[in-house]
Amino acid sequence: HTPVSIATEKKVRTIANIMAAKMRAVRVHAFGEPEVMKYEETDAPVLENATQAVVRVYAAGLNPVDTYIRAGTYARKPALPYTPGADCSGVVLQVGAEVNNVKVGDRVFVAGTISGACAEQALCNAAQLFPIPESISFEQGAALHVPYATAYRALVQRAEARAGDRVLVHGASGGVGVAAVQFAKSLGMVVIGTAGTEEGRKMVADQGADLVLDHTSDSYLEELLSFTDGQGVDVVLEMLANKNLAKDLSVLAKGGRVAIIGSRGTIEIDPRQLMSKDSCVLGVALANTSAEDKARICSAIVAGLRSGALKPVVGRTYKMSDAPQAHIDIMTLRACGKVVLVPDV
Repeated sequence: HTPVSIATEKKVRTIANIMAAKMRAVRVHAFGEPEVMKYEETDAPVLENATQAVVRVYAAGLNPVDTYIRAGTYARKPALPYTPGADCSGVVLQVGAEVNNVKVGDRVFVAGTISGACAEQALCNAAQLFPIPESISFEQGAALHVPYATAYRALVQRAEARAGDRVLVHGASGGVGVAAVQFAKSLGMVVIGTAGTEEGRKMVADQGADLVLDHTSDSYLEELLSFTDGQGVDVVLEMLANKNLAKDLSVLAKGGRVAIIGSRGTIEIDPRQLMSKDSCVLGVALANTSAEDKARICSAIVAGLRSGALKPVVGRTYKMSDAPQAHIDIMTLRACGKVVLVPDV
């Protein structure tokens, strides 16, 4: 891992020793609209056992699932009140006596917290902490866990994509889409990415996509088929299945796989499109990932950071006190990079 300087580490140790009993955090006291979130003073986390750590949060990532949980429409409902967010990055403030994978002062990204990410401090199992190199900012670190884990889970573990496969990332300008393009290119795949804005398409091209298409155009699927000499794609990573699944089936190659990462409703499809090509549709939910697969995912993310193949793209950054607006925007504005929240100064 990448430690900070000795002087900084000593300073952080001092901070840890005199950690305030209070901190500020986004808190949800009732499920509902974005306005139910309040940025307020609450108890700072304390170590509950010897395998935990406390992280000073410098940035937290916002994912669409966070809005479903806050609204109370997600299958899993946390006990109220709670602090939202699973992704964050920062500096290790405290470690339990049995922790040996990180130490006080280390720069880390957090793959899920115990106490919630949208706060000045977060309690974590130490096994959830992974190093980030100095070349990666804290805002970028907060964009790692859910987007990159979801992309790898969908691409490699569910769709079983391999080097040389033609991959369509249908909605490539958001956090998961960017991660998928970067992973697919690093693994030797031919990548086609789509985005609905010129800014988004430029960003997808910057990540190395072999072909970038405007999915608001009436002819983009024809362009895809032309690019693949009429064969179609081996894998589709789908971010909005209720709108695009029927289109995906029409451009699949024989034996092709669609991995559904996101959907906001229902859609009617023709099963014969699957039958005629021996193709299949796969669901992707990060919550279903086994401990063994999670370990493999995190190993892939750390390796990609070290090699430089993975570089999260941060789109909009909000203060934590503006969390309600961030929740509105992530669901209404076109995606262009990762949405990140930072503690108020």
